[in-house]
Amino acid sequence: MRFPRKYSLKEIAELIDCNYKGESEFPVLGMNEIHVVTPGDIVFVDHPKYYEKALQSAATVILINKEVEWPVGKALLVSDDPFRDFNKLTRHFNPFKGSVKAVSDSAEIGEGTYIQPNVVLGNDVRIGKNCLIHANVNIGDNCIIGDNVVIHAGTVLGGDAFYYKKRPEGFDKLLSGGRVVVENNVEIGSNCSIDRGVTGDTIIGEGSKLDNLIQIGHDTVIGKKCLIASQVGIAGCVIVEDDVTIWGQVGIRSDITIATGTVLMAQCGVSKDTTPNTTYWGTPFGEVRTKLKEYAAIKKLPEIVKNLK
Repeated sequence: MRFPRKYSLKEIAELIDCNYKGESEFPVLGMNEIHVVTPGDIVFVDHPKYYEKALQSAATVILINKEVEWPVGKALLVSDDPFRDFNKLTRHFNPFKGSVKAVSDSAEIGEGTYIQPNVVLGNDVRIGKNCLIHANVNIGDNCIIGDNVVIHAGTVLGGDAFYYKKRPEGFDKLLSGGRVVVENNVEIGSNCSIDRGVTGDTIIGEGSKLDNLIQIGHDTVIGKKCLIASQVGIAGCVIVEDDVTIWGQVGIRSDITIATGTVLMAQCGVSKDTTPNTTYWGTPFGEVRTKLKEYAAIKKLPEIVKNLK
């Protein structure tokens, strides 16, 4: 999330009422999660396990719950609760704006685009040319839809990230201030849910086709010309590169990369990065020919055990 202007370290510290380490006029340009930070961004970290990763990231301002040495050219915001204060910044720079009508006055709809009944378009939504948005689709604030996009009935774009911190009193939600960006020539089936980024974008790449009943988590990037079948669940912060095929009921954990040309057969449980142009099957998943050989060997076990007696 980029701020509307350049802020100083001192200004940000005053917004969230915390101490800072560094020059008071140190520039602050935005805020992001660690996987998408760029110079000028704030990143938050509240666990010693991840201190070094945050300090060595591209972020130049680290919102942290301990005074530590920081690399040259960076600064600290020292808070007793970085998670809480990151939420404060989200509320300040991207506050919730309620809608007063189904299609916001600030929504932009391109020439030749048809909006079916009961569609909800949030604030500052932009939809390109020659799109078809079917009934009961909900497109949240700030989402961007390209040209020649079809979105079928009941789909939700821009729901909040499923991201919580467990506290003694219950679960504390990390607020979402990002967007969903759907590029040109995409088709999205019925009753899909594509969550917006926490601070960045969830992206559906050009020419990709999504079946019905698909869940895509926050900040995930789907590449170009991907094919995703029904009931697939993709967690947050996943990179799906170009020309990937994902068959029904595949589950993909967070923070991994599905390489170009990967094929994931139905019901794969994907727990790590894949190799380009490779087909996988099973849970735990593996290269399909290897998995088939393993299953064939397992079928022989009763006979082997019998002969050992």
